[in-house]
Amino acid sequence: MTGAGTKTVKLLLADDNPLVRDLVIKGMEPFCEVETAADGADALLKVIDNAPDVILCDYKMPGLDGRQLFEKLRGREATRHIPFLFMASRADIEERLRPLVDGVEDFVTKPFLVKDLVRIAKKVVDRLHLEKLQKRASRPGVIQGRLEEMSMIDLMQSLEMGQKSCRLFVNHNGEQGELFFANGQCRDAKSGKIEGDDAVYRVLLWTAGEFEIDFNAANASTRTTTTKNTTGLLMEAMRLMDEASREAETKPA
Repeated sequence: MTGAGTKTVKLLLADDNPLVRDLVIKGMEPFCEVETAADGADALLKVIDNAPDVILCDYKMPGLDGRQLFEKLRGREATRHIPFLFMASRADIEERLRPLVDGVEDFVTKPFLVKDLVRIAKKVVDRLHLEKLQKRASRPGVIQGRLEEMSMIDLMQSLEMGQKSCRLFVNHNGEQGELFFANGQCRDAKSGKIEGDDAVYRVLLWTAGEFEIDFNAANASTRTTTTKNTTGLLMEAMRLMDEASREAETKPA
């Protein structure tokens, strides 16, 4: 899980339902700063006054609805870059919102489970956090951080979403891992004598330590040792973790 480090990202939640606002705040507050707006007009004023990093917006709101808010902000040079996430019914997404592909990061289909909304929104928050780390980097093109603030899963998802090419170096209690990405896909991995998919699965287990992302070393490896794309590697790693956890539970004490 991403910790307090991601509080550098500010999310504006626009929804006229106070129950939904409370649920989303509880779900997202561990990962980012959350500001709320009770309707589209309120959200518009707050964005113009102090722009957030990302907007999570209900489609159907009284007065200024989510689509109108999106279009107004897209019409202003200062706010047109802000990524949007829409909460809407499946029919509204397909008929009214899907054509707005430019600038809409994703859609949350209503009704939704909070954990599903958090999973979708957190991917965007993590990517924005990584971009902020990159801007603050002491060395051009090099990001450094701690796994306690941004986990390996978060890092790999962010690199994939951002289609980044880089070298990711990880240090965990003296053990080291090196992963190379091309356009967001993990092509080569090694940890000690282990290479390929197994090296990725090993490094994904590390929850503490330091990481360094070097965008200058994107072409340092020309090998391909992995057999799956980044999403495939993450899904298989999580399956293996679940399997190991179940086995541990069934072992006699």
